Amino acid sequence: MKHSKQSCTYEMAEAEGRLWIHFSGRMDIETSAPLVKEIHALIRQKSPFSVTANLGNVTYFDDFGAVALWEIRQMVAQKGDFNILNPGAKAEEILSQVHADLGPPSEPLRRRRVVEMLVRLGETAMNEASSMKFVISFAGSLFLSLIHVCLHPGDLRGEETLSAMEKTGVDALPIVAMISFLLGLIMAFMSSIQFQQFGAGIYVASLVAFAMVSELGPIMTAIVVAGRSGSAFAAEIGTMKISEEIDALFTMGFDPILFLAVPRLVASVVVVPFLALFSNLFAISGGLVVGVFMLNLTPSTYIKETLSVLTLTEVLWGMGKSAIFAGLIAWIACLRGFQARGGASAVGSAATSAVVSSIFLIILFDSLLAVARSYWG
Repeated sequence: MKHSKQSCTYEMAEAEGRLWIHFSGRMDIETSAPLVKEIHALIRQKSPFSVTANLGNVTYFDDFGAVALWEIRQMVAQKGDFNILNPGAKAEEILSQVHADLGPPSEPLRRRRVVEMLVRLGETAMNEASSMKFVISFAGSLFLSLIHVCLHPGDLRGEETLSAMEKTGVDALPIVAMISFLLGLIMAFMSSIQFQQFGAGIYVASLVAFAMVSELGPIMTAIVVAGRSGSAFAAEIGTMKISEEIDALFTMGFDPILFLAVPRLVASVVVVPFLALFSNLFAISGGLVVGVFMLNLTPSTYIKETLSVLTLTEVLWGMGKSAIFAGLIAWIACLRGFQARGGASAVGSAATSAVVSSIFLIILFDSLLAVARSYWG
């Protein structure tokens, strides 16, 4: 088989997975690029494990010809070997400058040995142990910093704490209100379908109030805060970690955890319980809409039934759970930020990990608190 490209021709022979290409004419700037493109398509089609280039009939050879041969060698590097035969004096000199392989056929490149399962398991276990060590160390440092703030309140960054309270609480109020209102409306609507069959529509108010104050209000508020503020905390601290601002703080004598993590933790624990309280109010308002317009209840009747089922203990229990969830969110978000390593992608990974870990911890601790309350009650 004979092919030509301007002033360069080549003949190709194939046998048992081996490919011989006999070049003739000029291998220069004009012929090299189209030559590589055509041979690349042929090699992809035939997939040989050995390619030999014969330069015996090449009349002109320059640096571009050497690059063309280097490109051909790269095409077969993962599958087999590449050899060059009969280079002229000029071609041999140029090829030696680009370190092309002029020797006999070499053994095919071997794939890297697959790492054994036990080795991977051990490596993963060591990485997880190192990560757990950092988690414990960070939790201890944060706890000691909180004790320090309790003993020396003046060391708490007041402006940073107020700014975090505004971002975590005030800025999150609209989305929490909307979600809670719709959740209360949906709960009331779905429960009213069942209660009306027994003439017990009045108990919709009890169901919405008790479920929201005890469980759904704190959980939904915590999930919203985790998605908004938790990811923001992790991204902010992660960016500072990657840009070495945290190292600069440490060099200047500041405690990074006291400087960055404690204000966010204090702000979250303070405002999230009140955010959950607003969530309960808006959810009850959503249930009130269903009660008035679908169950023909008066607003005073609905509110009276709601107050009859709610006690101060229930309200404080829900706010206490919200404070615990807030502490978990701030802790895990700051932790992921301090753990960030690498480039810009690490910031996104830290934010994502903070949200996922926070939601998991929220559900886990809510389950533990529910079990503990059942035995305590």
